[in-house]
Amino acid sequence: MGKYVINKTAKGYTYGLKAANGETIATGGEVFSSLDSVKNGIKSVENNAPAAEVEDQTVEGYQTAKNPKFEIYSDQAGQFRFRLKAKNGQVIAVSEGYTSKANCKNGIQSVKKNSVNSPVIEPAE
Repeated sequence: MGKYVINKTAKGYTYGLKAANGETIATGGEVFSSLDSVKNGIKSVENNAPAAEVEDQTVEGYQTAKNPKFEIYSDQAGQFRFRLKAKNGQVIAVSEGYTSKANCKNGIQSVKKNSVNSPVIEPAE
């Protein structure tokens, strides 16, 4: 089972979704101003990730998927990344760079699997 880890920063709160092996598989797409708002961001991932389709923007003439969706894209360094968009089109989670598309797709499957019913670890105050 995965877990969400909330971190307090100088500007607010961020979160990461970690797989059972401790690897971070996605992070929130923004810095949140309060603990309640970061928890709402986590709930959005829980609600949107399981049903999200995958839109592979690295193939020519790709089919546009409806939100919620995972978008696979290639970054400036040539690595594959994904971003999860909620029903309203807002980016709610992003990935690290992957050297292969297959690993990127595995990351998406891991988010789908680990995003639901995972504990939320709050920062020590």
